[in-house]
Amino acid sequence: MSDAAFKQDLPPKGGYAPINFRRIPARQVLNAPLIYGGLFASMAWGYYFYKKDRARASAELLELRSSDLAIEPLMLAERDREFLKQCRRNRDAEAELMKDVEGWEVGTWYGHKVYKTLGDKWIDPEINDFYAHCSKRQRSIFIRHGQQLKME
Repeated sequence: MSDAAFKQDLPPKGGYAPINFRRIPARQVLNAPLIYGGLFASMAWGYYFYKKDRARASAELLELRSSDLAIEPLMLAERDREFLKQCRRNRDAEAELMKDVEGWEVGTWYGHKVYKTLGDKWIDPEINDFYAHCSKRQRSIFIRHGQQLKME
Protein backbone atom coordinates (compact mmCIF):
# COMPACT_ATOMS: atom_id res chain seq x y z
CA MET A 1 0.00 0.00 0.00
CA SER A 2 2.77 2.29 0.41
CA ASP A 3 3.54 1.95 -3.31
CA ALA A 4 0.27 3.63 -4.36
CA ALA A 5 0.62 7.26 -5.21
CA PHE A 6 -1.49 9.65 -3.24
CA LYS A 7 -3.88 11.69 -5.39
CA GLN A 8 -5.36 14.85 -4.00
CA ASP A 9 -8.95 15.86 -4.94
CA LEU A 10 -8.66 19.25 -6.58
CA PRO A 11 -11.04 21.52 -8.40
CA PRO A 12 -11.15 21.15 -12.17
CA LYS A 13 -8.84 23.27 -14.23
CA GLY A 14 -10.35 26.69 -14.66
CA GLY A 15 -12.34 26.27 -11.41
CA TYR A 16 -15.90 25.48 -10.67
CA ALA A 17 -18.77 27.21 -12.46
CA PRO A 18 -20.19 30.17 -10.58
CA ILE A 19 -23.05 29.31 -8.15
CA ASN A 20 -26.27 31.09 -9.04
CA PHE A 21 -27.68 32.29 -5.74
CA ARG A 22 -29.98 34.93 -7.15
CA ARG A 23 -33.74 34.49 -6.66
CA ILE A 24 -35.59 33.29 -9.74
CA PRO A 25 -39.23 34.27 -9.32
CA ALA A 26 -41.87 31.77 -10.43
CA ARG A 27 -43.86 32.54 -13.53
CA GLN A 28 -47.10 34.30 -12.58
CA VAL A 29 -50.16 32.46 -13.89
CA LEU A 30 -52.81 34.30 -11.90
CA ASN A 31 -52.75 38.01 -11.48
CA ALA A 32 -55.12 40.31 -9.60
CA PRO A 33 -57.56 40.99 -12.48
CA LEU A 34 -57.91 37.26 -13.14
CA ILE A 35 -58.51 36.47 -9.47
CA TYR A 36 -61.10 39.23 -9.00
CA GLY A 37 -62.72 38.40 -12.34
CA GLY A 38 -63.09 34.76 -11.26
CA LEU A 39 -64.45 35.83 -7.89
CA PHE A 40 -67.12 38.09 -9.34
CA ALA A 41 -68.01 35.60 -12.07
CA SER A 42 -68.56 32.84 -9.50
CA MET A 43 -70.62 35.20 -7.33
CA ALA A 44 -72.79 36.17 -10.30
CA TRP A 45 -73.24 32.51 -11.24
CA GLY A 46 -74.19 31.64 -7.65
CA TYR A 47 -76.63 34.56 -7.37
CA TYR A 48 -78.34 33.59 -10.63
CA PHE A 49 -78.90 30.01 -9.49
CA TYR A 50 -79.92 31.18 -6.02
CA LYS A 51 -82.64 33.39 -7.50
CA LYS A 52 -83.71 30.66 -9.90
CA ASP A 53 -84.00 28.05 -7.12
CA ARG A 54 -85.67 30.52 -4.78
CA ALA A 55 -88.45 31.10 -7.31
CA ARG A 56 -88.93 27.34 -7.70
CA ALA A 57 -88.94 26.80 -3.92
CA SER A 58 -91.42 29.64 -3.51
CA ALA A 59 -93.73 28.05 -6.08
CA GLU A 60 -93.50 24.68 -4.31
CA LEU A 61 -94.23 26.30 -0.95
CA LEU A 62 -97.25 28.08 -2.43
CA GLU A 63 -98.55 24.79 -3.82
CA LEU A 64 -97.98 23.03 -0.48
CA ARG A 65 -99.80 25.74 1.47
CA SER A 66 -102.72 25.79 -0.94
CA SER A 67 -103.04 22.00 -0.71
CA ASP A 68 -102.94 22.25 3.09
CA LEU A 69 -105.72 24.83 3.01
CA ALA A 70 -107.76 22.72 0.63
CA ILE A 71 -107.49 19.55 2.70
CA GLU A 72 -107.84 21.13 6.15
CA PRO A 73 -111.68 20.90 6.36
CA LEU A 74 -111.51 17.23 5.41
CA MET A 75 -108.83 16.53 8.02
CA LEU A 76 -110.79 18.36 10.72
CA ALA A 77 -113.94 16.41 9.83
CA GLU A 78 -112.02 13.13 9.99
CA ARG A 79 -110.52 14.12 13.34
CA ASP A 80 -113.96 14.94 14.74
CA ARG A 81 -115.38 11.71 13.33
CA GLU A 82 -112.61 9.65 14.95
CA PHE A 83 -113.16 11.54 18.21
CA LEU A 84 -116.85 10.60 18.23
CA LYS A 85 -116.04 7.00 17.32
CA GLN A 86 -113.62 6.81 20.27
CA CYS A 87 -116.28 8.26 22.58
CA ARG A 88 -118.66 5.55 21.36
CA ARG A 89 -116.01 2.86 21.93
CA ASN A 90 -115.45 4.20 25.45
CA ARG A 91 -119.18 4.01 26.21
CA ASP A 92 -119.39 0.48 24.80
CA ALA A 93 -116.35 -0.59 26.84
CA GLU A 94 -117.89 0.93 29.97
CA ALA A 95 -121.17 -0.88 29.31
CA GLU A 96 -119.32 -4.19 28.79
CA LEU A 97 -117.14 -3.69 31.85
CA MET A 98 -119.92 -2.67 34.23
CA LYS A 99 -122.72 -4.94 32.96
CA ASP A 100 -122.63 -7.06 36.14
CA VAL A 101 -122.78 -4.09 38.55
CA GLU A 102 -126.30 -3.50 39.83
CA GLY A 103 -127.66 0.02 39.41
CA TRP A 104 -124.89 1.07 37.03
CA GLU A 105 -125.99 3.27 34.18
CA VAL A 106 -123.51 4.08 31.41
CA GLY A 107 -122.39 7.71 31.48
CA THR A 108 -123.33 8.24 35.14
CA TRP A 109 -121.77 7.61 38.52
CA TYR A 110 -124.16 5.10 40.09
CA GLY A 111 -127.14 6.88 38.56
CA HIS A 112 -125.92 10.44 39.24
CA LYS A 113 -125.03 12.48 36.17
CA VAL A 114 -121.38 13.42 36.01
CA TYR A 115 -121.98 16.56 33.96
CA LYS A 116 -124.76 19.07 34.44
CA THR A 117 -125.98 19.93 30.98
CA LEU A 118 -128.58 22.36 29.84
CA GLY A 119 -130.30 20.94 26.81
CA ASP A 120 -128.45 18.94 24.20
CA LYS A 121 -125.06 20.61 24.57
CA TRP A 122 -122.00 18.45 23.97
CA ILE A 123 -119.34 18.52 26.64
CA ASP A 124 -115.97 17.11 25.68
CA PRO A 125 -114.82 14.38 28.03
CA GLU A 126 -111.70 14.86 30.10
CA ILE A 127 -108.44 13.61 28.61
CA ASN A 128 -108.15 10.81 31.17
CA ASP A 129 -111.74 9.71 30.47
CA PHE A 130 -111.23 9.88 26.73
CA TYR A 131 -107.99 7.90 26.78
CA ALA A 132 -109.13 5.47 29.48
CA HIS A 133 -109.17 2.52 27.06
CA CYS A 134 -106.13 3.54 25.01
CA SER A 135 -102.46 2.86 25.52
CA LYS A 136 -100.19 5.27 27.38
CA ARG A 137 -98.33 5.81 24.13
CA GLN A 138 -101.44 7.16 22.41
CA ARG A 139 -102.13 9.46 25.35
CA SER A 140 -98.55 10.80 25.34
CA ILE A 141 -98.74 11.40 21.58
CA PHE A 142 -101.90 13.46 22.15
CA ILE A 143 -100.26 15.49 24.93
CA ARG A 144 -97.12 16.16 22.85
CA HIS A 145 -99.28 17.21 19.91
CA GLY A 146 -101.20 19.61 22.15
CA GLN A 147 -97.96 21.09 23.44
CA GLN A 148 -96.70 21.60 19.89
CA LEU A 149 -99.93 23.35 18.93
CA LYS A 150 -99.57 25.70 21.90
CA MET A 151 -96.03 26.59 20.82
CA GLU A 152 -97.08 27.50 17.27
